[in-house]
Amino acid sequence: MDPGQDPTPGASLAERAVQVLTCADGRAKCALSEAHARVWFAARAAGKPLPLGHATPPLQPARPAAPELRAPRDMPKRRTGSQAGRIELLHSLAHIELNAVDLHWDIIARFTDVPFPPGFYDDWVKCAREEAKHFNLICDCLEAMGSHYGALPAHAGMWQSAEETATDILGRLAVVPMVLEARGLDVCPAMITLFEKSGETQALAALEVIYAEEVAHVAYGSKWFHFLCGRGNHDPKELFHALVRQYFHGLLKPPFNEEKRAEAGLPPDFYWPLTERDEDVDRPAGA
Repeated sequence: MDPGQDPTPGASLAERAVQVLTCADGRAKCALSEAHARVWFAARAAGKPLPLGHATPPLQPARPAAPELRAPRDMPKRRTGSQAGRIELLHSLAHIELNAVDLHWDIIARFTDVPFPPGFYDDWVKCAREEAKHFNLICDCLEAMGSHYGALPAHAGMWQSAEETATDILGRLAVVPMVLEARGLDVCPAMITLFEKSGETQALAALEVIYAEEVAHVAYGSKWFHFLCGRGNHDPKELFHALVRQYFHGLLKPPFNEEKRAEAGLPPDFYWPLTERDEDVDRPAGA
């Protein structure tokens, strides 16, 4: 695709989102994500914003024939002490980033009936653009290490939360950016340390970019969750706890990156109570 080309002139933002969601190839999906983001922001800057429009997103995004998708219990145990294990880790991360591209375009296309200011779309288009960059960075690392995305099996449950919150915008915001992406803030420092110790500088640089940009993605989820809670006169903390218990299967697991979570607008009393069941004490002693 020509970097300056508009792939679908005259299309609405929702139609562009569906085009990304229905593209199966990972690199091509990310090229579309970048192209549509560029067109969106150029139109906004020119004072001629694209129409939001309406379109019907697929229940599941298109995916390439590989990787083979397996249930979590069938995934091989990762051994990060070897280069093969680090390739497995990067492959898993590439799979997460590709799903994230689709998650951000899906929230745009799926909830067009919910009135939002333009900033909502600015935020998620920006996120989708950055996730596409992250996928490409990790794919470049895999290829430099003699592998590629699709060479190994991948987790089949990545889209489950999206399906379960397909009709609940508050549930989507609570579970995807505020739980799943926030988990990335917890685990990324250890990955950075791993690749720093192994001397794999390309992967290290990619992870540092991802870590720096993911804080904003969590923050956008928190911002728009609080926006909708204010509009609906809901208590954000109580509703967040209820929605996570409804849609997220299992308990949240410490340790938490409390500093980065705070930067993203997630105070400890949002997530610590979700480490235990309703009948248990909200927060472990000494935590």
